[in-house]
Amino acid sequence: MKKALIFQGGWEGHEPKEVADILGGILEEEGFEVKITDTLTTLQEDDLTQYDLIVPNWTQGTIEKEQLQPLLDAVAQGTGLAGLHGGMGDSFRWEVDYQFMVGGQWVAHPGNDGVSYHVHIVDPDHPLTEGMEDFTVVSEQYYMHVDPAVKVHATTRFPVAEGPYQTNGEVDMPVVWTKKWGEGKVYYCGLGHVAEIVRMPEVMQLMRNGMTWASR
Repeated sequence: MKKALIFQGGWEGHEPKEVADILGGILEEEGFEVKITDTLTTLQEDDLTQYDLIVPNWTQGTIEKEQLQPLLDAVAQGTGLAGLHGGMGDSFRWEVDYQFMVGGQWVAHPGNDGVSYHVHIVDPDHPLTEGMEDFTVVSEQYYMHVDPAVKVHATTRFPVAEGPYQTNGEVDMPVVWTKKWGEGKVYYCGLGHVAEIVRMPEVMQLMRNGMTWASR
């Protein structure tokens, strides 16, 4: 049986516990043995290389070097990394090594929550998005700073909401991407502001596909 670790916490506005339970349920349906922890000390106390997949779900916050380094090393040695929204894309803002591994960092959500925007599936023949069609989300639209090394699987177009960034014209922003970190596979989905959004069928499918794909 494959093993997965989910560490949840940080800013409570993203409903980390509820979201972790949803993601854990998906993994259990896929045959994983799942451990969910609410403390970062797990990262330094456990042998992280025993896990086939690690799911960060920790918005903002701080992490100690002795907690971050084992995570970086485990993924480099082949443990998969997969997550969503701020729980993976806005964790530990001071830690550039973490952002380098993830492949991007949240910087803005113009219009805040409640923005209606379109998600475009770039490669519907890829295993991550096979059979999926474009869909609409009413939530935060994440503007990211993104590693040019990532492979993009879904995008959203800015601007939708008003802001000074509009003078740059239209841009297609990655919503779903993948990359490698050493021997490990990394998957990120920008959707999932709260549990209600994570429960959307499209987001559930993206996370099911992404977590199983990233797993060792």
